[in-house]
Order: sequence, then C-alpha cells, then structure tokens
Amino acid sequence: MALKQVSSNKCFEGFQKVFEHDSAELKCRMKFGIYLPPKAETGKCPVLYWLSGLTCTEQNFITKAGFQQAAAEHGLIVVAPDTSPRGCNIEGEDESWDFGTGAGFYVDATEDPWKTNYRMYSYIKDELPKLINANFPTDPERMSIFGHSMGGHGALILALKNPGKYKSVSAFAPICNPVQCQWGKKALGGYLGPDATKWEAYDATQLVKSYSGSRLDILIDQGKDDQFLSAGQLLPDNFIAACTERKIPVVFRLQQASCFCSPWLGYDHSYFFIASFINDHIKHHAKYLNA
Repeated sequence: MALKQVSSNKCFEGFQKVFEHDSAELKCRMKFGIYLPPKAETGKCPVLYWLSGLTCTEQNFITKAGFQQAAAEHGLIVVAPDTSPRGCNIEGEDESWDFGTGAGFYVDATEDPWKTNYRMYSYIKDELPKLINANFPTDPERMSIFGHSMGGHGALILALKNPGKYKSVSAFAPICNPVQCQWGKKALGGYLGPDATKWEAYDATQLVKSYSGSRLDILIDQGKDDQFLSAGQLLPDNFIAACTERKIPVVFRLQQASCFCSPWLGYDHSYFFIASFINDHIKHHAKYLNA
C-alpha cells in the first residue's frame, strides 16, 4: 500500500507529517497525520491513535491540540486519521454537517448507498494500523486510542469491542450513548438502518454493560459549559452509571472555570478545551504504553 507524503514539519525535535494513500476498505484516497517523536529515529515506539469529531479532517488535531511536545517527551507516535471517506460522489453525502462527509461515526455501514465506502470502524481497527506498522518504526504490541466528541465515541467503542487490542483509552467530551441522542439516531439510522437494536453494537454505554475483557482504566474530560452537553448530545452520566454497575474504572473530570464568581463561561466543546488538558491524556496513555 503506497504512501505519498503531503507535508513534513520539524516539531520538538521530531516531525509532524501528513500522508495520503488509497484505502482498500473505504475505496477512496485518504489522509492521516502522524507525529514521529525523536525516539523514532533510533528505535520502535508505541502508537497512540486520535479520532476527531464531526466536520474535522486530519488537520484539526495536529494544528490545534498542541500535543507534540508531550508526545516527544514520552516517545509516542501519534496518528490522526480523517473522519470519513472523501470524494465518493454519493448522493447526499455533503448535504448536512452531521452525516456523510466528515461524519463517518466510526461504524461499518450496512445500508445503501453508504455500505461500500463508509467503513470507518474497520479502517481504524484493521487497515490503518497495518499501514502504520508496515511503514513506520512502531511496536505493534503497544497501541492506545483516544478522541473527541464523535471521535471520543469512536475511541470508546473500539476499545470496548476489541478487549486487549488497546493498552488504554481516553476521550474528550465523547458521545457516550448515541442510541439516545439526535446525532446518534441520525447517523446510526442512516448507516445501519431503522432497527435500533443494531445500533447498540456501536454504543459505548450499551457495550460496557456486557464488557468482560481485560482491565480498562478510562479517562474522560468534559467541559462544564459544553453546549452539546446541555443539549443532551453527549450523555456521559449514562456511561458512568453503566461503568459503575459493571465495576469498570472510569475517571470522569467535569472541567469548569477556576473561579466560580467569574462572569465568563467555563470549558466548552472546542480545541481550546482539548489543548488545556491534552498533556494529562498523553501522560495517561504513556503510563500504559511505556510500562
């Protein structure tokens, strides 16, 4: 599978690069960002996969999150793929921001006309890691995953559906219970069809209820003034309740303004929120990846 380098920038003695390739799973040209820490020049490194949210490309995380310094210090390769297939010429794929282009939801679609290209779950789980491991100095046995919003949903379901594959998982403002929110109902209904019981295979709150794999220590950061939290799109309380019932460790941090008397709002859904706590997440994963 041939890779074409799109860009390369020196960053904290490592390199932030972007590549493109033809995806067999998605049947289109795809891009991904990859940060190679200084340690990658002399040895194999663990890999941390980031999954972005609605409307994002591979660029949002690599240009806005500010993760590279911590990744360099901990010797982590960080991979940030795109969020959906691109340029498939499917009727309706560009009609709305929360379905189709930029909104693959990390599922394998089963409905026409989406099922041929919209297979982001298998792309992230199988094709992309094989590509990364074949072309970069990785340790295939040391891999973790995290993400934001739709990508937080993706990270959680991939970890829960594949026990032992990922050493650790974390998320920023994840969509925790998509079968119960409007974003999820629209996307899962469109990609998987009207039978809501089929949606549960891609719902972290439902998956955790039957999880019996290796221990997972889950870290979630959520902004208190996230507009999508108050709109009922994220539903973290449902996920926390399910984890508590199953005795699965989850650290949930509701981040707010430091001064309660401040007239300003606290942390929201943006990359300013992500950048504020990204170092904590890199450290969380490094603890398991470098153990």
